[in-house]
This record gives sequence, C-alpha cells and structure tokens, in this order.
Amino acid sequence: MNTPETPQEAVTRALAWKDKLVDYVIGHSGGLIAAAVIIVAGLLAARWVGRAVDRWMARRAMEPPMRILLVRVIRLIVLAFALVVALETVGIDMTILIASFSVAGVGVSLALQGVLGNLSAGLTIIFTKPFRVGEYIEIAGVQGRVQTIGLFSTTLLHLDKSRVVIPNRKIVGEILHNYGSVRQLNLSVGVAYGTDLSQAVGIVRGVLAQNPRVLKDPVPFVGVTLLGDSSISIAIRPWAAVSDFGFAQTEVNQEVAEQFRAANISIPFPQREVRVLNK
Repeated sequence: MNTPETPQEAVTRALAWKDKLVDYVIGHSGGLIAAAVIIVAGLLAARWVGRAVDRWMARRAMEPPMRILLVRVIRLIVLAFALVVALETVGIDMTILIASFSVAGVGVSLALQGVLGNLSAGLTIIFTKPFRVGEYIEIAGVQGRVQTIGLFSTTLLHLDKSRVVIPNRKIVGEILHNYGSVRQLNLSVGVAYGTDLSQAVGIVRGVLAQNPRVLKDPVPFVGVTLLGDSSISIAIRPWAAVSDFGFAQTEVNQEVAEQFRAANISIPFPQREVRVLNK
C-alpha cells in the first residue's frame, strides 16, 4: 500500500521539476527561440497561402463551401508542417508523437461516426452538385429553397421564411426532386358548360401575359383538362421564379376570377337538387 505523499515531499518534487524545466530551457534556449520563430512564420505563411488559394478559387467560380473547406485544409497543412519542424528543432521525437495521435485518431473516429458521415456526405454533395444554392428542392419528406450547403448540413428556406436543417447523410442516397430556379404553378378554374371556351381560355392567357411574375419562357400551358359533373376544368400551368411562386399563384387566381366576373363567365360550384315525393 502506497503511503500518502507529505507536503514536504510534494514541495521537493515540484522544485525538482522546476529545476529540470529551467535547465531544459537554458540548455535548449536557441532551439526554443528558433521553434517560436518557425511557428510565427508558419502562421503568417498559412494566412498568406490561404488568401491566395481563396482568390484563385473565387476566379474559377468554385462553390463557397468547397472554397472554405480547401482554404482551411491548406492552412492546417502549412501549420502542421511548421509545428513538426518546430518540435524537431527542440529535440522532440516525432515518431512517438505521431503514433500517439494515430491511436487517438481511431478512438475519435469511432466516437464521431455520425459527424464524419455528415462530412463525407457534404463533400459528396459539393463535388457532385445535385443542387445549388437558390434552387428549390424536395427530399426526405421536406421541400424548400436551398439557402446554404454546409459540410455537415444543408439548410432549406420555406415560403413562410422558416428554415429546415437537414443532416447531409440524410440527403445522399435519397430520391431528390430538384425544381431548379423556377417552378410551375398547378392551377385550375371551372366554368359552366354553356361557356364559350375559346373566350375563357383567351382571358386566362391574357391574365398570364400581363402578370410580371409569370415567365414568358417557357410558354404557359392553358387548356381544357376535365369535363366534370357540373363544370369544365381549365388547367392553368405557368412558370414563375422560386421567389415569386406564392405571389404569382394568388395574383393569377384573383385576376382570373375578376376577369371572368367582368365577362359574365360563370364559375359553377357543386349543387345537389333534393326532391321529396309524396306517396
């Protein structure tokens, strides 16, 4: 059984370590100064190289997440190289240190499997580019406009300004519906069977031509699609930019209703006639 260390012994041991540290600093003062200079030079070189690489990638229109990742990796490589040289300057054996980091790296990788999975998926998204910032996508049961593509997650922006953050590993390998930068409105209006269909279709096309949010290319589709029980359905399928989708939908519906009312075109609604027969 080990006897507890007395206060006097603890003080003696601390003084001995202090003397060893002082002797080491005095004996390796030149190496320590050189190591400090190397580390400072490494920091400056990492900053300069990072800025140069960032400007080079910006001229080639590389995606921002990829630029950030590469700049950070290059800076870390420069700093790591400077640190290795500095440690070797003061006489530290790097072989043992590298072996220790290797063992620790295995444990860290096992503990961070989910994080590393998101990182791997994020790199896959950045390199393969299945979608870009600003495009409207639908995946994993959610949809929205892509706001940011990060290394670990992707953020979608809904029309109501709410945000959905999706881990990148939930995106890779899933079925992705990419609408791009435009979306097609899926509208319809019903008219009575006695309506002049050519007139009704012409009014709808006029509304679409006058609305500034409706894209003229591709050409909007307007036509009869259904002969219902009480009305004839006219499909209205124009395209609009993702940012104008909700506004275009409400504006087209309102303008069509007003134009039909002004032209005395009836928009019927389902009715039921009940007859009571006396026996």
